[in-house]
Amino acid sequence: MKIRRYEEMNLQELDVMKEIGSIGTSHAATALSKLVQKEVRITIPQVHILDYNQAVKRIGNEEEIVGATLVQMSGDLNGLMLFLYNADYANCVLERLLGRCYTGFEAMDEMAHSALTEAGNIIICSYVNAFTGLTGMDVSLSVPSSAVNMLGGILTVPMAELGNETDRLMSFDAEFLMEGRKLPSWLLMLPHMESLNEIMTRLGV
Repeated sequence: MKIRRYEEMNLQELDVMKEIGSIGTSHAATALSKLVQKEVRITIPQVHILDYNQAVKRIGNEEEIVGATLVQMSGDLNGLMLFLYNADYANCVLERLLGRCYTGFEAMDEMAHSALTEAGNIIICSYVNAFTGLTGMDVSLSVPSSAVNMLGGILTVPMAELGNETDRLMSFDAEFLMEGRKLPSWLLMLPHMESLNEIMTRLGV
């Protein structure tokens, strides 16, 4: 049966997304390891379908300042990918890339924000490559955009993007671990419904 809203996905369909998420997370950890030149480990990812309030609660709180990298998908798969991270993740990555620590997002310069955007883009591309590898889809990605803002404000972007199709978000929850430190980050994938159904069709679900 055709999926009309994220929350209508059955267990088999969610398992498909979890499997894709597992492959994507593994690819992302490998790419991040190469970038920071340190081993990055991962936990087994889970897929959650969340409304706005549930997403905020799972990540932090509405007024928490977070960083974000956003990429639009087009071609056979239309929608967006949003990678979110907090200051702990940012500092851990920047310490490896630039040899510097910052007191918070407000203290980061243009070079730091550029490095974080590139890291976020690499992680997003790793997930998209997992999709294309499994489904054979031809997907084009936009130039990544980035922002630092309150969590509540950033989450309104994907809600507005798909507001005419769904009021839910699809979240891949997995922890990156480097030298025993957690790198708090979250990936939201928001395919348009037509694209989500095409994924299932191509994978025989």
